[in-house]
Amino acid sequence: MKILALETSAKAVSAAITDGGRVLASGYQDTGLTHSRTLMPIVAHLFQNTGLTLQDCGAVAVAAGPGSFTGIRIGVSAAKGLAFSGDKPAVGVSTLAAMARNVSFAGGLVVCAMDARRNQIYNALFDAETGLPRRLTPDRAIGLAELAEELRGDARPKTVVGDGAGLCAEFLRTHGVPCRLAPAHLVMQCAASVGLEAEALAEAGGLVTAQELSPVYLRPPQAALLRDRQEEPLSHGSTISR
Repeated sequence: MKILALETSAKAVSAAITDGGRVLASGYQDTGLTHSRTLMPIVAHLFQNTGLTLQDCGAVAVAAGPGSFTGIRIGVSAAKGLAFSGDKPAVGVSTLAAMARNVSFAGGLVVCAMDARRNQIYNALFDAETGLPRRLTPDRAIGLAELAEELRGDARPKTVVGDGAGLCAEFLRTHGVPCRLAPAHLVMQCAASVGLEAEALAEAGGLVTAQELSPVYLRPPQAALLRDRQEEPLSHGSTISR
C-alpha cells in the first residue's frame, strides 16, 4: 500500500511516498521558512515528479507528536485535510518511533531525543538488535539527568537520534554514559521513516479516519501554562488577573 507521509515536528519539513518498505520519493527542506508555506509545495512536487496522485495512495500518515506544538498542528491539519478530501484513512505516527527507524540498522540501543527545553527532552528508548526498532519505553518528557541515571548501567552501544541528539549526547557523555550520534544525514526526523512506521501500524490495524486523527502532546503548550498561572486561585478564592 502506498502511503503519503508528512513530517513537521521540528524545524525541518519533509514529505515522502512509501510502498511496501520502499521509499518511492521524498522531499526535505530545512531553510527556516514556515511549514505552512513549504509543506504542500513539497507534496505537490512529489506527485508531479512520480506521476502519482492522492488517489493512488492507500493512506495519509503524519508524525502526530511529540514535537513543536505549531509544527505538529500544521502537519496533523494538513494530513486531516488530505485524508478527508481524498476519502482516505489516516495514520498518526509517534515522532520518536519514526526517527528510531533512521538508525535501527546500528544495533544496540536507540536513544530518541527531541529538545523539549527546560533541560528536558522528548524521549523514547528502542532496542535495535534485530535490525528493527523494538520499543522499550513509552514516549515521555524526561529530564536529561534522569535519563543519564537510567542509562548509566546499560552496557549496550547507544545511538542518539533526533533534533535534540546533540544536546542529549553531550549531556550523557559528560555524565558517564558513552554514546554516539547518528550520522549527520540520518540524525533528523524525516517523512520517509514516518511512512515506513505507518506501514507497520497500518498492518496492525492502526488506520483511523480523518476525523479521528489528532495531535499527541506530552505536556501542555506554553500558552496554556501561562494562562493557568495567570488564573491561579488566591488564598481568598479569587483569581489572579494580569
